[in-house]
Amino acid sequence: MKFYIATDHAGYALKEFTKEIVKSLGHDIIDLGPDSADRVDYPDFAKKCAKTVIKDKGSFGIVICGTGIGISMSANKVACIRAALCHDYYTAAMARRHNNANILCFGERIVGNGVAESIMDAWCAGSFDGGRHCGRVEKIEL
Repeated sequence: MKFYIATDHAGYALKEFTKEIVKSLGHDIIDLGPDSADRVDYPDFAKKCAKTVIKDKGSFGIVICGTGIGISMSANKVACIRAALCHDYYTAAMARRHNNANILCFGERIVGNGVAESIMDAWCAGSFDGGRHCGRVEKIEL
């Protein structure tokens, strides 16, 4: 899998940890910024990641802020993005299986390193179930 990752200042430390997790799982990851923990605006980085995922068909995104809420809301403003705010293994697995999510979101102040690793394990192990979920996912994109 190929991932793009972006954060704001509140998600910077977890971004650096998450990049290593993704690499250890054998996937590619491209860092879209920021390059430090200096204050930045999460909508700018959420939209940058979302637009990049749309352009690179079949890729996925990871966006992180303090809670994951603001950055997920911002990513979901981009057409054809299904950004899922996940807090644990189960929510990440269901986001992939039932919602065909293409951007994973979480919050550094909510999710610790161990849980972030579990979330990435679930995401990378999962795939879209299709079937009865297809029509629902299509309604999201209308």
